[in-house]
Amino acid sequence: MTAAQRMALQYVLLFGATGVSLPFAGLWMRAQGLSGAEIGTLLAAPMLARIVTGPLLAVWADGFRYRRTPIALMGLVMAAGYGLAGLSDLYAVRALGWFIGATAMGVLVPLSDVMTLRLAGRLGFSFSLPRGAGSAAFVVANVGMGGLLLHAPVDSVIVWLVAASLGLAVVAASALPAEPVADGVAVPGLERFRGLGRLLGDPVFMTAIFAIGAVQGAHAFQYGFSAILWKTQGISEAVTGQLWAFGVIVEIALMWLFEPWRRRVGIGPWSLLMVGSAAAVLRWGVMALAPPLWLLWPLQALHALTFAATFLAGLQIVERLSPSHSHTAAQTLSSVLSAGVLIGLATALSGPLYDRFGAGGYWAMAAMAAAGLIAALPLRRRLAV
Repeated sequence: MTAAQRMALQYVLLFGATGVSLPFAGLWMRAQGLSGAEIGTLLAAPMLARIVTGPLLAVWADGFRYRRTPIALMGLVMAAGYGLAGLSDLYAVRALGWFIGATAMGVLVPLSDVMTLRLAGRLGFSFSLPRGAGSAAFVVANVGMGGLLLHAPVDSVIVWLVAASLGLAVVAASALPAEPVADGVAVPGLERFRGLGRLLGDPVFMTAIFAIGAVQGAHAFQYGFSAILWKTQGISEAVTGQLWAFGVIVEIALMWLFEPWRRRVGIGPWSLLMVGSAAAVLRWGVMALAPPLWLLWPLQALHALTFAATFLAGLQIVERLSPSHSHTAAQTLSSVLSAGVLIGLATALSGPLYDRFGAGGYWAMAAMAAAGLIAALPLRRRLAV
């Protein structure tokens, strides 16, 4: 297999897991008798902790010879964490297990992205091709688990997560390319921490990752409570899986069809970020009105802009605004803010919002996306659209 195909297999397993965790974790937790606030806390804790775990794990991962080694180890940790969460009836033990599994899953995304970006730059393939394969796996996982839950117990969610994690660890160890962490002499750990410090002191860089993170973090209410809300509207788990899958199918189309065209015609990442931000304000504003099923389909199609366009724009913006020797640290910081601090805070807030306002909690997500859009406006001059 080519390097692109090997990375595609890695993404298939990783997003085959997230394709079950994101839409159905809340449903599994609800079946365990947890309240909306408890679900929000359980989901938010590993996200909020990424402000510490993200940089520490990034520096740890850069201490290995090959990038595939920490990916394989995190796959094993992910399996152990989710397994612990599924085996215990105690809230504290379940919370600890979920924290471990979700923390490992969270760091696997930037580790995989950095490795793929480096291979794509060196070997000449498009980053969006293997990443799009992961999105396709997300679709299959959505639909597959949604259909399975019509006949199988909700604990199937945990079984799936453990199996996918173990498969990821095996593939990472045996099939991923032997891409070195450093091109020459390894950078000492202290210097890697100094590189993080320099990025944290750059106001333009920090503004950029806040803008990206705010739009991405605004997905929190959707990730944690859409399945629960739709079930109260009489929408089955199978249709929930199909709705999620449809959004990701449109996302794949953007990655595989629109993204190469955008690069050819020279549409820059700032413009892409602005479109994604505006789409997010629209999407969450309409979702706050508890729209009927027919309207959910076009709203789910906006996922291609609110998530994929913002994600691709963010990768390029972070790469442009950081020195080459700090790309790993920069992408990790961006992930910490968007997939950690901001979405963690939004997820923690989403539980009480759901308990009190139901679908009205989406208004807070629309406001968060608007904040990201406003923050991105002054970046235009630095990024030349």
